[in-house]
Amino acid sequence: MPRRSAALEIRGRKSGRIISFPVAITQHRGERYLVAMLGEKTNWVRNARAADGRAVLRHGVREDVRLVEVVPGERAAILRSYLQVAPGARPHFPVDRRAPLAEFERIADRYPVFRITPAS
Repeated sequence: MPRRSAALEIRGRKSGRIISFPVAITQHRGERYLVAMLGEKTNWVRNARAADGRAVLRHGVREDVRLVEVVPGERAAILRSYLQVAPGARPHFPVDRRAPLAEFERIADRYPVFRITPAS
């Protein structure tokens, strides 16, 4: 798997079972992030919030992580970086990947972003 692709494993908020979701990892200013290309109602987002961000990333190795939600005011540059590495997500965004940062700022509240941190 390329370094930017992974499987996110997270406990289902209703079933309690571990569920796996394919995700693209983007980097911005030395940090790694996950973006919900389908917005607020994405199941992995709801599960991550219910699990207090506890999850596992599988990308050749198993990595226990904690997902920390980024506030909308800090998402624009991360969203733009995400569209560079996740071409499959581009149709789900109403802005071009080369758009000015101001256009990403206008839509940032619609797309949850989570910083990947160690699971300490």
